[in-house]
Amino acid sequence: MPFARRLFAAALLTAALPLGASAFDIAEMTGAEREAFRAEIRAYLLENPEVLMEAVDVYQQRQAEAQVANVAELIAALSDEIFNAPEDAVYGNPEGDVVMVEFMDYRCGYCKKAFPEVKDLLARDGEIKLIVKEFPILGEASVLASRFAVAVKLVAGDEAYKTFHDALMVARGDISEQMLRRLAEDQGLDAEAVVAEMDSEAVDALLARNHELAQALQISGTPTFVMGDQMVRGYVPYDAMAEIVAELREAG
Repeated sequence: MPFARRLFAAALLTAALPLGASAFDIAEMTGAEREAFRAEIRAYLLENPEVLMEAVDVYQQRQAEAQVANVAELIAALSDEIFNAPEDAVYGNPEGDVVMVEFMDYRCGYCKKAFPEVKDLLARDGEIKLIVKEFPILGEASVLASRFAVAVKLVAGDEAYKTFHDALMVARGDISEQMLRRLAEDQGLDAEAVVAEMDSEAVDALLARNHELAQALQISGTPTFVMGDQMVRGYVPYDAMAEIVAELREAG
């Protein structure tokens, strides 16, 4: 076996041995030996490109595992803000054994697509608690809609908010103050009182807290769901969401 190949084999063996168990030290090679070693590695990889693919797969798997661990740590560190903020609206079963937290935007097409499926999941399951966090990120109309919705909650209470929220999630067309007033009046709400509350410090504070929390959780899009110790980004079909719920229950 050529010298360089023997070195390459020794290096591979070194990588497989526990720390301190190998006598092979690349740093002790001469310049010529190191150059030959590099050439042998290159030749081996060119002859066996599947090794590179395997290495990439391992790297990506480790990156994914590290990301999952990082998300779990973030959720654990911010659990009180995520799951126990008193100003958040709660849907489904307040005593449910699985808690879903949704960061949403009224102008988000995927939020609207997920909306009926999430409601269906809550109705069929019966043991899920859904927490909704207003997270307007799609322009001024999004901010306007969230300010109005939060103002509804402050003026008329949780149930009025949920009714208005649901109506706005299925509404079509451009969002404007006139459209929001009309929708509120259709729900029997005092639109003038809601508009007067829209720019209050309480509304500012709630939206600011949600944005700060989203930033801390590295959330930049909607919908984003926090479920247990994991984060689900983007639209997920009903069956996949139900499967995640089942896995959370199984994990305890």
